[in-house]
Formats: sequence, C-alpha cells, structure tokens
Amino acid sequence: MLIDKTIPISYIFNKIRSDLFYVLLVALVVHVLTRNYYPVLPEMPLSIPAFLGTAISVLLSFKMSQSYDRWWEARKVWGAIVNDSRSLVIQLQTFLLMPQADERVKTMAYRQIAWCYSLGQSLRGLDPLENVGTFLSTADLDQLKYHNNKPLGILQQNALDLKALKQNQQIDGFTHLQIDSTLVRLCESMGKAERINGTVFPTTYRLFLHFTIFLFVIILSIALRNVAVYFEVPLLIVISMIFFLLEKTATHLQDPFRNRPSDTSMTAIARTIEINIKQLLHEKEIPAPKQPDGYYIM
Repeated sequence: MLIDKTIPISYIFNKIRSDLFYVLLVALVVHVLTRNYYPVLPEMPLSIPAFLGTAISVLLSFKMSQSYDRWWEARKVWGAIVNDSRSLVIQLQTFLLMPQADERVKTMAYRQIAWCYSLGQSLRGLDPLENVGTFLSTADLDQLKYHNNKPLGILQQNALDLKALKQNQQIDGFTHLQIDSTLVRLCESMGKAERINGTVFPTTYRLFLHFTIFLFVIILSIALRNVAVYFEVPLLIVISMIFFLLEKTATHLQDPFRNRPSDTSMTAIARTIEINIKQLLHEKEIPAPKQPDGYYIM
C-alpha cells in the first residue's frame, strides 16, 4: 500500500514509459504527415479533440471509481479478518476452561496467525507456507501437503480441533456455536478476498480506453498542425501522460492482491494480528510492526 510519502519519479515514469514512447512516435508521424499532406487534410477544429478529451475523462472517472471500490472492499475484508482473529483468541481464552486449556488455546491461536500470513501469500500468488513453519506443528504441515488451498486447510485444522472439544464434552453447545460462527466469518472473508482476486476487470474496457487516448492524440496533433513541433510534441506528451497515469492507477487499484506497491498491505496487517494475538497470550517475544519499504508497505 502506498503511504503518505513522496513517491519517486522513477516509479511514476516506469508505469507509463512505454505508452509515452508510443505517444511520441504517433505525434511525430502525424506531424510529418500533416506537414506533407496539408492541402489534402480538412481543417480540424479544436472542439473535436476537446469533446473526445471530455469523453476520456468520463471513462477514466468511471474506471477509477470502480477500481477504488474493489480496493476499498479488499481493505474492509482484511479489517474484518483483524477483528475476527482477535475475537477467536478471546473466545478460546474465555470458553476453554478444561485442564491444559492454555496449550490448546496457544495451538489454535498460532494456527490463526499462520492462516493470516498464508492467506496473504496465497492471494499474491506466492508460496502460502513461506514463513509459517514457526506457527504450525510438524503434523499440521504434513496434513497441509494434501490441500491445494493451504489457508482453507489451516482453517479446517482449527475447526476439527473445535469438533473434538465438543465430542469430548470439553465445551458445551453454546460455546461451540459461538467459536464456530467466528470460524465461519473467517472463511467468508477468505472467500470474499478470493472472489476479488479471481474476478478480472473487463480487459476490453482498458483496450478501448487506450485506443481512445491514442485517437485523441492523433486528432489533437492534426488540430495543432500550425503549432511548432517543439511545442506540439511536449504538449501532446504532457496531456496524454495525465490520462495514462490515471488509467494505470485505476488498473493497479482494481487488483489489490497482485504483489505491487499499491496492494492492500496484507503482510503488515498479518504482522499486526500476530502482535495482538501474542500479547493476548502474554508472550514475551513480540515482533515489531512491519516497517515501510520506502514509499509503500506490503
């Protein structure tokens, strides 16, 4: 997630450098053609590119709005995960009163920490079990080998432990229902995140928008054919740069789990959950919050 710091120019330029190269190429080609075929081309009033630019602005506004909605929904999902992770551990500490309850609570709480890290890794297309070995037992890790969806497997392990507690009459029906409802909410949050990650924003919309921007560059270049080339080309690049930056920003926001600086900060959120849970368990070794990597935090 981008934070409130100065974003390097290199990061901004790298997002649109290929588009600006094509704009420069198109601008120069159109300028040469308009110079050589000036009598043949009709007079192009500035009102036409102005109208097209307005249409592009409307399209970009719609895409930015839809993309931000997806990004904000992803952040709300992880906010719910934070709340339910804390609730799960507090419920376990409150309801489990049998002998050796603290050890069972710690096992299930550590699985929840592992689940948070694993889910973030899985959504980013990375190794779901990276850096979770310290939170899971060898038996748990062996069982996860048979699961394609590792976070779901971890959630199932806690659910099976809860089932065993109920069958052994170590918790009553009301307690089982309360903790189970928290596990259900965590599973629902995982499903929401996977839905966002698996739903592709229509690629035709992006292609149409790119085509419209380049058409705008061509028409504006024709309309500015009486302007000197050393004024015309930079002007076209600056105007198109604004459109492309907005379009690229919207494209990155619409995919909040793709391991980019603009992503939802899942690793930092998982670290916060780890800190909270370990403090609830009264552990001495508490990790520090995850620090930003320059202008963003993952």
